[in-house]
Amino acid sequence: MSYVESGVDTPESPLLRAGAEAVARGELGEALRVFEQAAETETGDLRLCALVDMAVVTDQLGEHAAAVERFREALGEMSSGARRMYPGALIGLSQAMQNLGDLDGAQEALERARSALDRADAPGDLRLACLVSSTAVALHRQHWWRALDLAVESLDAARRFDPERVGHPLMNLAAAHFETGRWELAQDFAGQALAAFAAVNDSAGVAETRQNLALMYTRTGSFDEAEPLLAAAQEHFEAAGAAHRAGIGLKVMGFIAEHRGRPEVAQARYREALRRFEESGAVIDAADVRLRVATTAFAAGRFEEGESELAAARVIYAVRGLGLHCAQLDYWHAGLLEPLVAQVPGLLARAVDLAVPAALALDAVRYELPDGAQRDTWNRRIVNPALRLAFRYSYLAGDARLVADLIENQCAGTIVDIDRLSAEPPAPLDLFQPFEPPSESAAVQDALQLGTALAAVAAGAGLPVSPPPRVSVPPDGHIALSAWLAAAEQRYGRRVRAERVIPV
Repeated sequence: MSYVESGVDTPESPLLRAGAEAVARGELGEALRVFEQAAETETGDLRLCALVDMAVVTDQLGEHAAAVERFREALGEMSSGARRMYPGALIGLSQAMQNLGDLDGAQEALERARSALDRADAPGDLRLACLVSSTAVALHRQHWWRALDLAVESLDAARRFDPERVGHPLMNLAAAHFETGRWELAQDFAGQALAAFAAVNDSAGVAETRQNLALMYTRTGSFDEAEPLLAAAQEHFEAAGAAHRAGIGLKVMGFIAEHRGRPEVAQARYREALRRFEESGAVIDAADVRLRVATTAFAAGRFEEGESELAAARVIYAVRGLGLHCAQLDYWHAGLLEPLVAQVPGLLARAVDLAVPAALALDAVRYELPDGAQRDTWNRRIVNPALRLAFRYSYLAGDARLVADLIENQCAGTIVDIDRLSAEPPAPLDLFQPFEPPSESAAVQDALQLGTALAAVAAGAGLPVSPPPRVSVPPDGHIALSAWLAAAEQRYGRRVRAERVIPV
């Protein structure tokens, strides 16, 4: 959620004041025109304020790449010792980079901002802004543990330094709790955020919170609750010309239409959302919506189109090092192929090649999550459906050894990591917004229960656990799934099994 200020407490310039009033009314185009005029006519600090304000509004309009350039122009003209403007501009730069998917650049800008804040003994409201933006980076990376800590810290800072901004950390708390399976608590925090923004007449904050709350309702299947919130938010963003946020609304509307049996409406909304994201430079959002476009294309029999969209999305994730995004995309891709594997020669082998490494990579994630509730949620919502699909394809392919190795690995159980019982929580992970499983297969469900039973006990207790060992299978002593484990680690850039080997 956007949170950055120009750097002056009470603008002495009538133009800056007029621009700020236009922003408050949601008239972003008019605000940008006024700030551009101020940048041409004002001098000194007031001109620098105008440059930062131009960048902020440009970012809100969805022109993220242009906003980055404007923030850099402003930073290039100001001293690093500027008490408010310099760190404020860095925080704004970080937000624009987040929208572009440049999370490393966003993090670097925030680190520079924190250094500047420490040197200048800056006001608490700017420290709050830095905390809020740091939480946003953690949320983008799906570092839920870190995001929760930062959101709690920023909520405390808001109450002490800037109570009118308390809606931002409340919404971040809602997002982090939602992603870790605490849906009712998340909706409660989102409701508090909505009330907080309404109390201070922050129309943009109200609209963003309505959209975020609508997304939560949509992902839990509560479409009737989502739609009025979504419509009100969309009206605001369309009127304000906020292309990126309007694109998010269109994507959610498309999802609802798809699940209500209106594929043509869904496809049109996804395509329009994709256009908005690409115009804004929001590449990760664009990749996400391409998965929905691919799903509707496969459902309509346009398989080449679907394959093309999936390939484009995968490239975006891969070049940014988002290995788990790639794993979930491969799992999703494998599921979309299910209706075709019996008809197209060679497609079953490709489906196995997609499904098995993806399932192994996704299974490994739960052993590194910081608490039992998160591991249990990941296991139920992600791992079990992915493994069911891998089992099904392996069975259909007639690969008895692969099926047996999958079972042996699942039955190896979970090893409680004694060394980590008193250690610091592990580093948060890059997780990905869970998809709905593309298919269910009751035939293999029983085969999974033994393999997941011990893991469920450890996860339920919140015990730290180690990655599962590699399994040596008699009579020849081969390492179960050796080639598949190597493929997963190479393909997704992360460890999926410990080095130790146990016999079965």
